[in-house]
Amino acid sequence: MSPHIVANPWTGRRALITGGLGFIGSNLAIRLAQLGARVTLVDAMIPEYGGNLFNIEPARDRVVVNFGDVCDRLAMNWLVRDQDYVFHLAGQVSHVMSMIDPFPDIEFNIKGTAVVMEAVRHHNPTAKVIFTGTRGQYGPALQLPVSETAATNPKAIYEVSNLTAEKIIQVYHQTHGIPAVLLRLTNIYGPRAQMRHSQYGVVNWFVRQALDGEPIRIFGTGKILRDFVYVDDCVDAILAAATCDAAVGEIFNVGRDQPTTFLELAKTLEHLCDGCTWHFAPFSPERAAQEPGDFYSDITKIRSIVGWQPRTSLENGLRATLNYYRQHRDHYWPRPEPISNRAAA
Repeated sequence: MSPHIVANPWTGRRALITGGLGFIGSNLAIRLAQLGARVTLVDAMIPEYGGNLFNIEPARDRVVVNFGDVCDRLAMNWLVRDQDYVFHLAGQVSHVMSMIDPFPDIEFNIKGTAVVMEAVRHHNPTAKVIFTGTRGQYGPALQLPVSETAATNPKAIYEVSNLTAEKIIQVYHQTHGIPAVLLRLTNIYGPRAQMRHSQYGVVNWFVRQALDGEPIRIFGTGKILRDFVYVDDCVDAILAAATCDAAVGEIFNVGRDQPTTFLELAKTLEHLCDGCTWHFAPFSPERAAQEPGDFYSDITKIRSIVGWQPRTSLENGLRATLNYYRQHRDHYWPRPEPISNRAAA
């Protein structure tokens, strides 16, 4: 664990998390509460986005929840007051959804970010803002591993909107002096993700298929490379970057420089989960057009400046994820009908 976290600078600190009932936001909220921070969450609970009150069950009595929209200027003006940290995680987070309807991305990711930053500028300009963007901001990798100096050429409105949000925050840092740290997250997986549809979170969707006894489809040869990061490691990175003075104004990859193929992912799940099977499947024309190819992150910068690197192996992360959803499945997706019933239908 990073020395920044071990020193525990969080006791009594005030932290606002936008999108705080979602996947990463809730894991971050629980950790901050455990560290003694005073945590406020804001979440619009938009259907399909993954907001879930059960996500914060371990810290329900230690956090304050506001059901609100980051685009609500009056609400955000109030919520940012007196906060030491603003973790800006709220947004539309599906590449697929953005291809169908781009307006939520423009509304929540771009306008919402501008609303948050205006609220901070006018009502709490010393608060440190930590933003979580996506590795998709780079687009297809021209050279591997991908460093923060690589060109950005996003392929869809979702990634464009995240890049725009990052640029907005950079402007507020450079022009108005608001301290900010900008993170580009790779494929994060683990407990508390939304599990009702497959439009984001490929690892967690594979976990659901494994637990439901449905064959996992591996597109093409399964040899495409990705870097998968367990959510606890992601939270470590967010907290370490937030408390690192040298990180202010910087962009960091949060990923893994030891990539895994989708075939290795499926085989690991097959090993860990009884009844898990997989098979190869051809790419559909739509998936082939959207597939960016191999991608894994260069994490030299965050390792050297912040002192973070992932600690959880893929096998251990998948084991913990499977165990969590075995125990709490009913809070995340309906159980499948028995095979006999499906056959009869």
